[in-house]
Amino acid sequence: MSVRPIVITGEPVLHRSAALVTEFDDDLRTLVEDMYETNVAANGVGLAAPQVGVGLRVFIWKMANDDGVPEQGHVINPTVTTSKIPQERPDPDEETEGCLSVPGEAFPLKRADRAHVVGFDLDGNRVEFDATGWFARCMQHEYDHLNGTLYVDRLDERQSKKARKAVKRNGWGKPGSSWHPGVDRDPFGHDEDPSDEHADELIG
Repeated sequence: MSVRPIVITGEPVLHRSAALVTEFDDDLRTLVEDMYETNVAANGVGLAAPQVGVGLRVFIWKMANDDGVPEQGHVINPTVTTSKIPQERPDPDEETEGCLSVPGEAFPLKRADRAHVVGFDLDGNRVEFDATGWFARCMQHEYDHLNGTLYVDRLDERQSKKARKAVKRNGWGKPGSSWHPGVDRDPFGHDEDPSDEHADELIG
């Protein structure tokens, strides 16, 4: 297993739909194992294959939940359906997300409270479960990555303006930017202070 670099917004693979997995082989197994290791090194709760530069419909998670789902897992060629997304403004104290491909930034976003996930594991066996709360948020966040959508693409007008400024300030928004967990400084500050303000936010 190895830790892979994480590409940053502006890299084309993040902004297009990922391809269906057709070969359940050793290469796929290596990809998933590397994604697990990369996610842990990055202090994330989830990671999608496009975030490590691979345009395939795969995501993994490592997140405690109240839904009876293993804390660490993966799903291949998933479909995620959700309950209705509430229309009120997101609570910045309770509903703020971050993303490993928009490193060091965080913005409030409203998500559905429930998500139904269907897909396959590495052996081609069917995977199906329901997710609630923050685990449901994680599933929606990672599934968006497989469809070429970043969470910042879903922000309301006010937060979207802030996100665009952050992207410009950091020199992102074009191909060629990445960071390497375990090599580069943790952009969310976990290396310096495990109690950092972003520590309780969803970072995937």
